[in-house]
Amino acid sequence: MEDRKKKAGLFKIAAFCFLGLAAAAMAACGEEDPSKNLAKPEEENEHVVNMFSPMEKTDPEVDNVARTAADLTVAMAEEEHGVKVEYITYTAENYQDKTYDEVAMDRAQNNMDDIYLLNPDVIQALGEEGLLMDLSGLGCAENLRDVIKTANTIDGKLVAIPQEVVAYGLFVNKDMFDEYKLKLPETPEEFLECCKVFKENGVETPVGANRWWLETFVLAQAYADLYNGGNTDAEIAALNSGESKYSDYMRPGFEFLQEMINCGYIDAKKAYTSEAIEGEGPDFLAQKTPIVMAYWGAANTETAYGKPDFNMQVIGFPSSRGQMPVMPMTGFAIGAEAEHAQDALRTLDTMLSDEALQVYTETNKVISPSKNVEVDCIPALKPLNDRIEENVYVLGANANMKVEQWGNICLIVRELLNGATVEECMAEFDRLQEESLKK
Repeated sequence: MEDRKKKAGLFKIAAFCFLGLAAAAMAACGEEDPSKNLAKPEEENEHVVNMFSPMEKTDPEVDNVARTAADLTVAMAEEEHGVKVEYITYTAENYQDKTYDEVAMDRAQNNMDDIYLLNPDVIQALGEEGLLMDLSGLGCAENLRDVIKTANTIDGKLVAIPQEVVAYGLFVNKDMFDEYKLKLPETPEEFLECCKVFKENGVETPVGANRWWLETFVLAQAYADLYNGGNTDAEIAALNSGESKYSDYMRPGFEFLQEMINCGYIDAKKAYTSEAIEGEGPDFLAQKTPIVMAYWGAANTETAYGKPDFNMQVIGFPSSRGQMPVMPMTGFAIGAEAEHAQDALRTLDTMLSDEALQVYTETNKVISPSKNVEVDCIPALKPLNDRIEENVYVLGANANMKVEQWGNICLIVRELLNGATVEECMAEFDRLQEESLKK
């Protein structure tokens, strides 16, 4: 196989999609509100919190709902605690070939900032190194959904908390399903049958895919029972000890993808080089492709799938337990040796309070990490939201697993798209597990 380390850079650039709209949210450059008194006494400006986050590459004059929502929560913290949050932002231009995740790792390892907005693989790596502060003592932590605690707890420490829960699902053209009298699929077998019918009726590529998100199919099938069978902790312990093999969990999903490739239900060559939404989006919106995969926020975003000319439904991925949402987990974290630790803790506690999350959730129409804040989702998202409200889901990232999930599965799926066999892909999982056992 190719050098996976080099390819990891490609994955991590696209990992902004984990942050969903929250990644863009932190893109503002810390502009002062003109209504504020800029001539404050020097001593009042001493309470500064440095936040490292992605840089959004859009016209500052364009209304960005996500950025506004996040900035509102920052403003609430600044007003309540008398702090000034300074944005230290990532741009590819400044860091050349270094990805956001690589820069975040380096800055956190060198204690350069106070608060960091992190993707799941970085949360796991920094948490295992003991470089992130335990946030379980914050008031906002008491209101968190269990899924947040499960995904972001390392060695008993809650090391990161997001402003939204990013859920991935299948975006389907319900009109096309109705045209061929097809029910929305629940299981892998039903999904393949739908693809067969579409193909037989002249749909060239039933599933629009890109190089980042096909792992959602694998995760749904691999871990449907692990997360919903009542034995989660024991199964993860068996994987971490080597008693169970990741490859045994992964094999059905990879065989499923291989069948889709063999049958022409996805275009492997196009998927291997396509960026998320940019590659498959136009065909989906033009009703040439009935199925794509994307995250919750894409259904609310006009630049993605927010205004289709057909009846769009967002459902879970096919699994043995029916339609299954897949939820990777991101979050804000504070460096264990942060220079402004107490101010950072107070700032984050306010940004992630129920009051602030209510503002953020209502503005962005996303799933809140707080169990006390409900989302009023659009009708298209109701099938996916119903499953999540039933506590039926699969985690796409889990800091309790020694082998990082989302990034590694993404890269190995890309090997499959590039011609690797299922057996070669399983061998790569075995190699990663063996490495984890040596740590």
